[in-house]
Amino acid sequence: MTTLLHIDSSAAGPESVSRSVADLFRAQWHGDVVYRDLGAEPVPPITSAHVIARRTDPSELSVELKHATALQDRLIAEFLGADAYLFTVPMYNYSVPASFKAWIDQIVVLGRTLPYPETSALTAGRRAVVVSARGGGYGSGAPNHDKDFVLPWLRLILGETLGLDVRFITPELTLAPTVPAMESLIPLYEDSLAAAQDRARQEAQVLSAELAA
Repeated sequence: MTTLLHIDSSAAGPESVSRSVADLFRAQWHGDVVYRDLGAEPVPPITSAHVIARRTDPSELSVELKHATALQDRLIAEFLGADAYLFTVPMYNYSVPASFKAWIDQIVVLGRTLPYPETSALTAGRRAVVVSARGGGYGSGAPNHDKDFVLPWLRLILGETLGLDVRFITPELTLAPTVPAMESLIPLYEDSLAAAQDRARQEAQVLSAELAA
């Protein structure tokens, strides 16, 4: 049975568009799921203890350093144990949620998820789907097209660094139904959401079939 690791960093709870689209992916997924809700239970940012522990022989770790690495070890085990990934990463203030950055800092570790001196990550080639809703429009030709710092960073850290084969689903204009000044954009929002929903279902079906083959 294949395992999907779903990392959800939306803080909006049941009102989250990113979560609702990711739920459609999950509904079509055939396999086990490991779910971590960073919006409800964020992981702590790394501290000096984490950095020191990474550079210390495991046999020489103090009680404090062992405590610092315990969660990191669980997170890395979850990450390496998955066959595929679903990341719910909405745009917050033009970038990723702080909770997702904290998770990345916990699991991207030289010698663990990034072998050294080898150049290929242990997860190279594994498929990942990112659902990233945004309140405005950031596509090609939109006034804010050059202000999206979510997708470029995710391509770098998930794709180039961790070697994942990343697919993006980006429902846009999610503020249109609640912001009066954006009311005229509601039809575009609805089209974007419908396309994202269809894409989520399709990606899950295709990926489940590929991994089952």
